[in-house]
Amino acid sequence: MEKTFRSYAEVKHWRDKQIVRVKFDHVQLNRFHDELIQHVYRIASAKVQREKGFPPSSFAFFLMGSGGRFEQALISDQDHGMVYSEKSKQAAAYFQHLGEEVSLGLEAVGYLRCDGGVMSSNPKWCKSVEEWEEQLKGWMREDCLSSIRELLIFCDARVIIGEKNVLLKLKRLLLEDLKKNNGYLLCRMLENTMHVPKVIGPIGQFLPETHGVHAGAINIKQTAFFTYVNSVRLLALKEGIVETPTIERLERLSEKRAYGYRMNSYKASFQQLLAFRLQSEAIDYDSMHYLSLDKLTKTEKIELKQIIKEGIRLFKFAKRVIEEGC
Repeated sequence: MEKTFRSYAEVKHWRDKQIVRVKFDHVQLNRFHDELIQHVYRIASAKVQREKGFPPSSFAFFLMGSGGRFEQALISDQDHGMVYSEKSKQAAAYFQHLGEEVSLGLEAVGYLRCDGGVMSSNPKWCKSVEEWEEQLKGWMREDCLSSIRELLIFCDARVIIGEKNVLLKLKRLLLEDLKKNNGYLLCRMLENTMHVPKVIGPIGQFLPETHGVHAGAINIKQTAFFTYVNSVRLLALKEGIVETPTIERLERLSEKRAYGYRMNSYKASFQQLLAFRLQSEAIDYDSMHYLSLDKLTKTEKIELKQIIKEGIRLFKFAKRVIEEGC
């Protein structure tokens, strides 16, 4: 029997009681996040329907960032958007109001608002299909860093409420245009993701933070996670893969002769990395990405170094593949 909640406070109470049950299993944790967000959406939608009636057209509410990739940690922020079929002032007003209510509800349940405004309460991320098409084409033409970043964010979109085909149409448009421009845009995307912070020294030692509250820890999001995520995303875009989770992208790439067996090795390393992240005992969003080296066993440190080195090899491989197409 499906759970029903009348308020965001009830969802928050349920979240606080149940999250302990799933916090040490990556798949269960992300299914739980999806379920939480869907409950928030239903409350928000019911509230907006009482005020403004039913939605004026078909639509899709989608997650981006770690949520879009099905890779949220225990504590997560908001990254979401909306696309609807009808282009009209009425539809724009309705769905933006809905987006604002969803953002409010998610914040009440414990999801921090996105610092960059990547939320369906922001008109940039809440548009009709036609307006989204224009925006995507504009981002591709503009060729500036901010537009490239926004394209990369959109590439991780995953529908959790509404019509999946509405979003799929936009993704197909983006992939087709990427194919037409002979790899130039992919190379620009590569430039945006080239910085890999050094965390292993010349003699194989870890290089942790030396100052502040995270002294003695390493930021696995910046030094390991993004290496895998960014590399695999670029390869997936090159190959026209629409799936968003890094694991699924690696599985699809492994089916192609040009990538083959090596993707299975990267998949295993990334799964280990997801497991390492679950060890975090942080109580706030920023600290969630740091792993204290003092709390790792000698074996775990060896495993983590191997994961990081494997990620660097993946990045170099992806870089070579993308640059060959420039």
